[in-house]
Amino acid sequence: MKKKILIPTDFSKNAWNALTYASDLFEHVECVFYVLNAYDAKPYSIGDLMVPEPGSPSYESAKDQAVNGLAKIMDMLDFRETNHKHTYEFIAELNDPLTAMKNFIEQRDIELVVMGTKGASNSRGSLFGSNTIMAMEKLRACPVMGVPLDARVAYVKEIVLPTSYKTYYKRRELTHLVEIARLHDATISVIHVNTTEVLTEKQEKSKTLLEECLEGATYSFHHVHGIDVTAGVRDFTESRDSDMLAIINRKHAFFGSVFTTPMVKELGMFTRVPLLVMHDI
Repeated sequence: MKKKILIPTDFSKNAWNALTYASDLFEHVECVFYVLNAYDAKPYSIGDLMVPEPGSPSYESAKDQAVNGLAKIMDMLDFRETNHKHTYEFIAELNDPLTAMKNFIEQRDIELVVMGTKGASNSRGSLFGSNTIMAMEKLRACPVMGVPLDARVAYVKEIVLPTSYKTYYKRRELTHLVEIARLHDATISVIHVNTTEVLTEKQEKSKTLLEECLEGATYSFHHVHGIDVTAGVRDFTESRDSDMLAIINRKHAFFGSVFTTPMVKELGMFTRVPLLVMHDI
């Protein structure tokens, strides 16, 4: 069965890089990549309906832009080396990006969303665009990977997984992480950042369960103390030149809601290291 991957696009360099990154990451896996553009049709004049319909100038203009943009992506893919394991489908939909993605994930049983960390605006001083943050927070039916513009797949040798060991893991939550690690023979480096090295009985049980969930992949455990979580994860990842960061976005847990805390803003490594956001089930 082919792996189903959704690639939202706004026709920016960031979105194109996410598409090529995903293609290279799953080079040896049979995949269907669904390239989705959610477009907005704003009224051109008072005569246009507030909700544009087929045939109205604003609707037809927005649709044409979307179709032409997807056609350019098809042409760009033709210049890449053909991978017979990969097929592409292109979809243009009148909707807001989050709703379009939610609907498509449900309708096509999407397994993974891969998107650029920024959109066409590529605003400075912001590591994540608003659509990416919303996707990582709200699309809980499947994992979301944010790919920075500078990220490239040469080979993935290490994926960092921060943990507090304060919640119990489920194997199906970590399926995609284990798959990527096995595909690239990469090590999953589990890092625990805390003021003390001693784990409670509950944390020890959580660690044991995590080992079971990571079965089939190469993994190692690390502890960093005497430093705050943000600095600990950043320093660990940068010092080892790690290739990916993976988190489970649990509410009321290690990061809380990671995207509403200063952590994302402070982790400069996101300018080059993809972030795989998984969700508790």
